[in-house]
Amino acid sequence: MSFVRFLARPMLASSFVLAGLDKLKNADDTAEQLSPMLRRASESLPFPTSEKVLARVIGGTQVGAGVLFALGKYARLSATVLAVISALNTFVEWRSADISTKEGREARRNQLLKSISLTGGVLLASVDTAGKPSLAWRAEHFTADAKKNANQLAAEAKKTTGKQLHKADKAVRKAVDHAVGA
Repeated sequence: MSFVRFLARPMLASSFVLAGLDKLKNADDTAEQLSPMLRRASESLPFPTSEKVLARVIGGTQVGAGVLFALGKYARLSATVLAVISALNTFVEWRSADISTKEGREARRNQLLKSISLTGGVLLASVDTAGKPSLAWRAEHFTADAKKNANQLAAEAKKTTGKQLHKADKAVRKAVDHAVGA
């Protein structure tokens, strides 16, 4: 892991870990803030659950993904989870912000920009391969190498077959010439 990643991942993850701990600590407030979405989510689950439990699950997921990301373990997966949670939080905070005053509108805008910036950061991290090729790149190059090898094998087979046919043709002509001359 590069020095920049070593420093940047915990810095970026810290905001998510603290927000997740806050969600766990204040599950009632989180459930109230996320109520419209959590209500739909709890209704769509095949088992009964409360909005408060779902709020705790979201908070715990955010803490877990943040810690994994900070440690560089499953960094791309954890960054993707953080991006989804961040986008959800951004939407909910934007919807529930107080916009009745000029200060409230400014605070809403500033929070929106901060949240979008954090979401962008974890989105970038979710595609960061840390200098290692991605699975898509590996598959593409594996396919290209296989095609190149197959073409080389086919050319060699054609060349070998052509030589064998040429030898067989010479042998047949020699045998025909010998038979006609005899």
